[in-house]
Amino acid sequence: MQGGGGVSCAVAGDAAAVHHRVGRRLGLTIDPVEEAPAERVGRLVRESPAVIFARRGCCMCHVMRRLLAAVGAHATVIELEEPAEEAAASAAAAAAVPALFLGGAPVGGLDGLMGLHLSGRLVPRLREVGALDG
Repeated sequence: MQGGGGVSCAVAGDAAAVHHRVGRRLGLTIDPVEEAPAERVGRLVRESPAVIFARRGCCMCHVMRRLLAAVGAHATVIELEEPAEEAAASAAAAAAVPALFLGGAPVGGLDGLMGLHLSGRLVPRLREVGALDG
């Protein structure tokens, strides 16, 4: 993609995870309308029951994906490439990136996910939002 920008996306949990470049004109939905970063973040959060916004190569994101996969959930991972998109995701989650959303609601970062897991509320929440396999 020329000029940089946009996000890339992979569905976590599969060994051969497919990466999609999501630029200014292409998103997870078919509608190719230009979006402001905050609108894009909101749309992506609404489109998937479990979404992680992260930077490419983020080790905390990797831990989040592995924990979710271990309990049978597979999150959509959005790798942010533009500072404005990272700021929008952080603001929406009220947490620094990586930021997790379940059922459209912000969970926070790795600490929020671990808090849900350690309290025994993660699996029920994943079931509630339809993010568990089978």
